[in-house]
Amino acid sequence: MKDLLKQLWFQVMLGMIGGIVLGLLLSPSAFALVDEKIAFAIAPWVALCGNIFLALIKMIVVPLVMSSIILGITSAGNVDILRSLGLKIAPYFVLTTMVAVTLGIFITYLIHPGTYVSSEIINQIATTSVPVEKTVLNLSIPDMIVGLIPISTAKAELDGNILAFVILAIFIGVALMNIDDEDARPMKDLAKSMQAFSMKVVDWAMKLAPYAVFGLLCNITIKIGFDAISSMSMYVLTVISGLLLLLCFYLTIVYFVANIKPFDFLSKIREVQLMAFSTSSSAAVMPLSMKTAEEKLNVPTTISKFVIPLGATVNMDGTAIYQVCAAIFLTQLYGLDLSLVEVVILALTTVGASIGAPSTPGVGIVILATILQGIGVPVEGIALILGVDRILDMCRTTINVTGDLTATLVMKKLTGFSNTSEKSANNLVQAQK
Repeated sequence: MKDLLKQLWFQVMLGMIGGIVLGLLLSPSAFALVDEKIAFAIAPWVALCGNIFLALIKMIVVPLVMSSIILGITSAGNVDILRSLGLKIAPYFVLTTMVAVTLGIFITYLIHPGTYVSSEIINQIATTSVPVEKTVLNLSIPDMIVGLIPISTAKAELDGNILAFVILAIFIGVALMNIDDEDARPMKDLAKSMQAFSMKVVDWAMKLAPYAVFGLLCNITIKIGFDAISSMSMYVLTVISGLLLLLCFYLTIVYFVANIKPFDFLSKIREVQLMAFSTSSSAAVMPLSMKTAEEKLNVPTTISKFVIPLGATVNMDGTAIYQVCAAIFLTQLYGLDLSLVEVVILALTTVGASIGAPSTPGVGIVILATILQGIGVPVEGIALILGVDRILDMCRTTINVTGDLTATLVMKKLTGFSNTSEKSANNLVQAQK
C-alpha cells in the first residue's frame, strides 16, 4: 500500500475522488451541507492550488514547446529523417481528425439528443446573450495561411497562440540543420538549457498535481452539482459515446500498428490520462506525455519531442468530436435541418477549427461559437451547454492526449525509427564533425 501511495497516478486518483465527494457535499444543487453563498465563497479558495498549478504550466509551456521541438528536429541526425516524419505526421493528424468528426456526426444523428430537451429550457436560453470572441475562423483562407507565420511573438503569447511558437520552433530547428555545426551549436545549447530549466519547473509543479486535481474538481463540482448534468444528460451521453468510439479507434490502431494490447496501452498511459482529465489542458500534461512516450512506450526521443508538442497544438480529435456533436445538437434543439452539403461544410469547418486550437481549458466554446454562426444556429444556444462544458472539456482533453501518444507509436512504425537507429544517427553526426 505504501508503494501504491507513492505512485503519481494513484495520488491523482485520490485527489479526483476527494474533490468530487467534497464538491457534492458542498454544492447547492447536491447535498448542500452549507449555505449557497458560503459554498461559492469556499470554491475559489479550494481551487487556489489548482490555479497555481495551471499558472506554472502556462508560464513554462512556451519555452518547453520551443525547446522540445528544436531539439526533436536537430536530434534527428539528418534532414531525410525529419522530412520523412513531417510528411507522415501531417496527413495522419488530418485523417484522424476527419475520422473523429465522422464519428461525432454519426453518434449525434443516431441518438438525437436535441429531442430530449424540454421547451421550457429552450425558451429560457432564447433570452440569454453569449458574447463571441473573434477567432481565426473569421478570416479569409489566404489570411489564415499568412496568419500561421508568427509576425509578433509577444502578440502570440498574449493571444495564447501556441501554434505560432510551434511554427517558429520548426523554422529554427530546420535552419539549424542547414547551417554549419559551429554556428548552430550555441543555439542548440540554449535549447538544451531552456528545456532543462523548463522541466525543473514542471517537476516542481507536478508535486502540486494531486492537490491541484483535488481543488479543481471540488471547485467545478460545487458549481455544476447535479442539476446541470441531469438536464443535459442525453447530450453529455452523446459526446462521451463519441469520445469512447474514438478511444476504441485509437486502441485498434495501437494493437495492429504497435502490437500493444489495449489494456496494456491504457495501463502505461493512465497517469497522463488522469492528469489530462483533471486539468483539462493538453499543454499541462505535455511534459508527462513525452516522458511516458519515451520511458513506457519506448518511443525515440526524436519522435516524442516533435510529435507531442505538435500534437498538443494541432491534433485535437476529442475537441473535434465535441464541436460537431454540440453543433448538430443545437440544430436539433432549434428544429433546423442540415442538408448533406451543410453537414459536409460543418465537418470541414470543424476539422479546420480543431487544428491549432489553443490547448487550454474552455477554448472549445469560443471556436464553437464561430462554427454555429457558419451554419445559422443562434449563438445563444451555447448558454445551454455551458453548464456541462467543463466536464466534457475534461473528457475530450483525455482523448486528445491519448491521440497524441497513439501518434507517436504510429510514427515510430511508419518511419522505422527506433532508439537504436537514433543512437546510430547521433554517432554518425558526431563522427562527421
